[in-house]
Amino acid sequence: MARDSVISTQSSRKPTTYPQFDSLHMPVQFVQGVGPHRAQILSKVNISTPKDLLLYFPRDHQDRRANFIRNCILGKKIAIQARVEVVQFRQIGKALGQARAIVKDETGVIDAIWFKHITYKYDVFSGLKKLLQQGAHLLIYGQVVKTKQGIGIRVEFCEPVSQPGEHSIHTNKIVPIYSLTEGLQEKWLREVAFRIVHRYGEQVKDPLPEPIRSSLNLPIFSKAVKNYHFPQNWIERDQARERLAFDEFFFLELALELSRQNRRKETKGFQSYPTRKILTPFKKHLDYEFTQAQTRTINEIFRDMARPSPMNRLLQGDVGSGKTVVALSAALLAIENSKQVALLAPTEILAEQHALTMGHFFQDLPVKWALLTRSTPASERKKILQQLQSGRLDLLVGTHAILNEKVLFHQMGLVIIDEQHRFGVRQRARLLSKSKDEGVENALSAKPDVLIMTATPIPRTLALTLYGDLDVSVIDELPKGRAAIKTIQVTETEAMNQIFETVEQGQQVYVVLPLIEESEALSKKNGKEIRTAKKEFEKLQTRFQSYSIGLLHGQLPADQKRKIMHQFREGKISILVSTTVIEVGIDVPNSTLLVIQNPERFGLAQLHQLRGRVGRGRLPSKCLLIVDSIEELSQARLDIFCSFLDGFRLAEEDLKLRGPGEILGEAQHGVPFFKVGNLIKDRLLISQAREMARRLVEGEMPMT
Repeated sequence: MARDSVISTQSSRKPTTYPQFDSLHMPVQFVQGVGPHRAQILSKVNISTPKDLLLYFPRDHQDRRANFIRNCILGKKIAIQARVEVVQFRQIGKALGQARAIVKDETGVIDAIWFKHITYKYDVFSGLKKLLQQGAHLLIYGQVVKTKQGIGIRVEFCEPVSQPGEHSIHTNKIVPIYSLTEGLQEKWLREVAFRIVHRYGEQVKDPLPEPIRSSLNLPIFSKAVKNYHFPQNWIERDQARERLAFDEFFFLELALELSRQNRRKETKGFQSYPTRKILTPFKKHLDYEFTQAQTRTINEIFRDMARPSPMNRLLQGDVGSGKTVVALSAALLAIENSKQVALLAPTEILAEQHALTMGHFFQDLPVKWALLTRSTPASERKKILQQLQSGRLDLLVGTHAILNEKVLFHQMGLVIIDEQHRFGVRQRARLLSKSKDEGVENALSAKPDVLIMTATPIPRTLALTLYGDLDVSVIDELPKGRAAIKTIQVTETEAMNQIFETVEQGQQVYVVLPLIEESEALSKKNGKEIRTAKKEFEKLQTRFQSYSIGLLHGQLPADQKRKIMHQFREGKISILVSTTVIEVGIDVPNSTLLVIQNPERFGLAQLHQLRGRVGRGRLPSKCLLIVDSIEELSQARLDIFCSFLDGFRLAEEDLKLRGPGEILGEAQHGVPFFKVGNLIKDRLLISQAREMARRLVEGEMPMT
């Protein structure tokens, strides 16, 4: 009886069930050859499903198709099939070992070289010794380097030549190279990727609307994925890359276009039209005519301000192109329409420079303005805040102090933000919520016009992508009469002679250095001394005792910085030793010489901003670079800097050397990340993606 019940119980038990997964989205551990341990390693690079690995694209490709020894070119990478003739293993340093094999094919003989760090725990060459047997036929891949014997190949990859009928995904073809992490091996990852691409690749749905794909003659998505991982030739690889890059740009541009469409639906509660009561006298007061680029940009801004939706425009231009005058024209249009303006600068020095500019341009105009910084006395601050909230103040210039919760505007109509990438998104949002406009039905929902100025020239296509939520205006023309700036590399002695000649003629000099004072960690790099502002100041004081010399840097109290800059503007200081605090916005027409010590420590864009401190009047100006021995890449950058005065051309070159993220700085978190696309190389693709996104949103292009 008992036995029968046991049998009965067993027979009624439900069969074991396993979780059912969509094969593309199942845990990657269930893929053949992976398992739990390797799945955990893959999770470090955000791969948890087969689909994740399909979209984990190679960072590069290597051409490992077999070539001949006779075709080896110094500095180039090559793959050869060759027979091992002689092998030698030796120690060439305390912890460095070398393996050297003389290999031969039908066209010649060459050295194949391996280097490995030695450890006493095991033989680091044990695997290589099994491979490098005399008479073995190997496929060897690496860079052709110079050796004592002539040239050799520094080996990156080596594998026995496949026998007829054998198939290797690591040799004799174009091979994908993936980004790795600790515990993740290149060969194993390539093998798993091959397995997944060929088993699951066809299951990936094409995310791009078919009318867009066919109109641009792009390959289908699954084919592009397969061919980008494992292309048969470079044409296949390039076509696949173009399709995958287009997708990245298209979906970014689609999001930006939808954002722009939504923004255009917003209303600000007011519109600004020129009355010419202030703008006409302002223009007459200028001692020059607007350039065509300034006129075009002002018209673009005025059209935006006349619309019911808020303006969100980026104003970019080269150093000295006249961005400030354009911004002030926008400010006066708002003031003509009884609206208040906020001008936010990143530093007190730049805010004070704007205040000086306004004092010059607004002296005969009915415009009430004030400067508000951390250094503003309490009594004056209180007065400014009262005038601002009551509407008696038309324009407020300031730094982060404007973001203080106690600063409230009566009728804010325009926000001008200078050097946009130095302010975070949250800070800008706080500024835009400052209006307490009682004349608008819903005060807190009223949105002012926004004009953002940047002195970092970047190509328009890139600007439209990086600042995709903004319309872009570009001032690509300098005012007439600006003196040309000659840029040359010189010795320190030559620079000192130039400084003496300049101050003797009654003109002024900037001397810029990368550091304030000596720091063991920072003032030496690769054993080379980095000059400091304090030491240079002391040296120049000794050398030019007949002239007044100032020292300016970011650690000085704000009132002292103001005093020094005021003295320099007034001509009371002949030589100003400074760090990069003078980088933006300082305007002293009598300064005609800029000397930069250790220029290799700066990027091209920063050097260009510094150079913009001279050449602001009609006197010929010079920028001198004092350079010690530097690396080849740094020298290439300085050669470019000396060759071009056009900031947009320099930005192009800087983008090629360093990429957008590094140029715009760590503060620019808005730089989009692309797996395949390249913001510099793919400009045509970006433009196509933007146009397709616009047509799709506006209904000109069908979804299916």
